[in-house]
Amino acid sequence: MKLDIRLPIGLLFVVLGTLLMAYGALGDPTIYQRSLGININLGWGLVMDIFGGLMYYSGRRKKN
Repeated sequence: MKLDIRLPIGLLFVVLGTLLMAYGALGDPTIYQRSLGININLGWGLVMDIFGGLMYYSGRRKKN
């Protein structure tokens, strides 16, 4: 069985990043007052989605 570790890691980061982005977009904006109004959850969720997408893409692109 030739399972590339990048596939499940990429999927994990995409799922968690999407959940974090949804929480940041739909959550209460008053909780971001301590971070100077910067929506940290939305930003890091986007970073996690990009990283997960790159990991998944590189795992799928690998030649067998």
